[in-house]
Amino acid sequence: MEHLGINMFFWHNYVLIFLSFFICTILIALAPRAPRLAGQDDHTCAVQSMHVRRTARVGGLAIFLSIVVSIFFAPDAISGPYAYLILASLILFLAGIFEDLGFGVSPRDRLIATAVASLAVMFFFELWLPRVEIPGLDMVMWHWAVGIPVTLLITAGVANAFNMVDGVNGLSSLSAMTAALTLAYIAQKSGYADIVPLAIMLASTVLGFFLLNYPFGLIFLGDGGAYVLGFILSWLGIFIIANAPEASPWAIVLTMFWPIADMVLSIYRRSKRKKATTAPDRLHAHQMVMRTLEIHFLGRGRRGLANPLTTLILAPFVIVPALTGVLFWDQPRAAFFAVVFFSVVFVLSYTYARPIVRKLKRRVRLITIHS
Repeated sequence: MEHLGINMFFWHNYVLIFLSFFICTILIALAPRAPRLAGQDDHTCAVQSMHVRRTARVGGLAIFLSIVVSIFFAPDAISGPYAYLILASLILFLAGIFEDLGFGVSPRDRLIATAVASLAVMFFFELWLPRVEIPGLDMVMWHWAVGIPVTLLITAGVANAFNMVDGVNGLSSLSAMTAALTLAYIAQKSGYADIVPLAIMLASTVLGFFLLNYPFGLIFLGDGGAYVLGFILSWLGIFIIANAPEASPWAIVLTMFWPIADMVLSIYRRSKRKKATTAPDRLHAHQMVMRTLEIHFLGRGRRGLANPLTTLILAPFVIVPALTGVLFWDQPRAAFFAVVFFSVVFVLSYTYARPIVRKLKRRVRLITIHS
């Protein structure tokens, strides 16, 4: 019976992959006839834009519709609660998709939508993040005056983090699939198996989109997709922490390390420059890598190659911390030090990689001239 159940979910996953892929294909075909699907005319000129042509930005629509369908494939014992989670995420999805369609939903309004969606989940499930494995804070997390604000901060932060790394083809969706699959493994190991099929189905819906987004960027994830993925993943992590006492919150952080690290660094960078934390810029790690490839190695005008190559280069930074979270899923101290280690590597890489690349490029030029 257990083997049969796994086969049933495996078949359902194929359905979700195909459904997401099929809806994305339709949206790609409609984009030339429905310019609204590509958002505002100035999106390709935005300061954070990494593309040069108008492209459908509503891949999140395909993912969200596939997630809704996945409710019917969820085990009966959790299909009801799962539907409540998706219903709450609808609030955030609508805010994001209206922005993708060019109706100008401000970052502040999207942040409010995230908070409202999280409050809805807390209302439905009567629960918030119970522990964070920070001395002193865990002792008061049970009280709503502490637990609710911390939960709102974390869920909003993770949702925004996945949107921040949605700047090159495949990076945000790769991060989401990696997080979903490693969360599924941690849930299985911790004995909280209810989450496993939900996380795997989420990864399946993202894979259908990923096949058309990477490497050629035929369709983009958009705010509607990135925010919803980060939001659902953050809550799946909270459910594991709340229902599996052995699972470490720091291990859950490792499953989503790359988006979270990029977001924290962005907030620090912008606050240091005395800019709004929601203000767009071109200083995210993936943007720096892509411009370095384009300017110093591939040549200007080769963004079509530099864009997907950036995701390929950054993939280990996404996958390795998540796998480390799986390794240390029940070892809080080891997981914490792993977070510290990868944080140091991230900051040092961001700070020193570009000067090193410039020196390397100059050496290559000198060798070429003398040869």
